[in-house]
Amino acid sequence: MTKKIFISLFAFTLFGCAEMQQVLDQMPQGTTGLTQAEIGNGLKEALNNGISKQVSKLTATDGFFKNEAVKILLPEELQKVDKTLRDLGMSKLADEGLKVINRAAEDAVKEATPIFVDAVKQMTFNDAKNILLGNDSAATSYLQNTTSKALYAKFNPVIKNSFAKVGADKIWNQIITKYNSVPFVTKVNPDLTDYTTNKAMDGVFKMIAVEEKDIRNNFASRTSDLLKKVFALQD
Repeated sequence: MTKKIFISLFAFTLFGCAEMQQVLDQMPQGTTGLTQAEIGNGLKEALNNGISKQVSKLTATDGFFKNEAVKILLPEELQKVDKTLRDLGMSKLADEGLKVINRAAEDAVKEATPIFVDAVKQMTFNDAKNILLGNDSAATSYLQNTTSKALYAKFNPVIKNSFAKVGADKIWNQIITKYNSVPFVTKVNPDLTDYTTNKAMDGVFKMIAVEEKDIRNNFASRTSDLLKKVFALQD
């Protein structure tokens, strides 16, 4: 068995990913020591681990706001608003405006897990194989491709409601009103719901990618025998 795995890995090195997939396709089930079902289940386990471990972090208070990797900053249009308010001595209001955007994202991400879990359940063996032979973010890319539309549809109304719940709508109405009343400035009217929705999604995928990379490259992060066996094939 070891010899067969070595030959497969040598073929991957020599011919590249496409040829390695062909080799795997042609190998009888079980010749790598793992069935197709086990490979698929291993990849699903890795994705579920990333979802449960990393997405849950983002739903906590300050999960976005105090995480520099995903903290939502102001769009370019509003950076001049932020600067103007601070120049006028309203730094506290500017700080609060940034915080409530991140609070809304933290609230919305609670809706993500069921969508991700459903996407993982639908994964085929070909999906799993492509992920296993892919780069360090192949699993994250799979989720991105299969869930983005559903996530946006779920996140957008939640963020809109969250803006009301955390007072973001009132705070930003106050911020925009004050800014637009400053003489000679170009008035702004940003769609903060759409912006925050997209940034919240970016943050979710970024954190899942962190977990995926860790599982691929850190043996200690493979917390089950199945994960160890499956990812040994890509080592």
